[in-house]
Amino acid sequence: MAAVVVAQERLDGWIVRHAGDLKNALRIVFGIIWIIDGTFKFYYNYSNQFATDVGIAASGQPAWLAGWFSFWQTQANGDPHLWVYMAGTFELLLGLALIFGFMRKIAYSLGIVLSMFIWAVPEGFGGAYGPGSTDIGTGIVYAVVMVLLIILEATYGPTRLSLDMWLEQRWPSWARVAEFKGFERGPLTAPP
Repeated sequence: MAAVVVAQERLDGWIVRHAGDLKNALRIVFGIIWIIDGTFKFYYNYSNQFATDVGIAASGQPAWLAGWFSFWQTQANGDPHLWVYMAGTFELLLGLALIFGFMRKIAYSLGIVLSMFIWAVPEGFGGAYGPGSTDIGTGIVYAVVMVLLIILEATYGPTRLSLDMWLEQRWPSWARVAEFKGFERGPLTAPP
């Protein structure tokens, strides 16, 4: 039992010592996921499926959401390529911003908006809930990960593995689009 406690303490210490690197790894991996999502929009002819997905998302929804889905069905039937390629482009740009650590404050905030848009339109707020519902959709989870990244950035401060850090060294005012207030405090630590 003592060996387990010692191993756990070592792991806890390692996580604390490498929190900044873990934050960077999470940001980069999540950026790769966004790149993959965006790429799928272009290569798998999703624009032909978009109108069908919005129609499926609209089925079984409460009556008070009928106007929302009616609007998006009209948009999807009118020019699905515009909406799908625009979403795919934003996903690719967001993925690149996350991977390279560029305009992180803006990227995370817009990532929340894009995630919520995906969740609210083609995912239909995760689907019609009722007996047999098993999933709330991925868009809401992506938004939560973006919030987590904001919290990590605000807690552990600027990241040295980012384009933003390089830009801030040359133009300190760049921090306004890259950093969250309070980063100058440094990492938060537990009270002694």
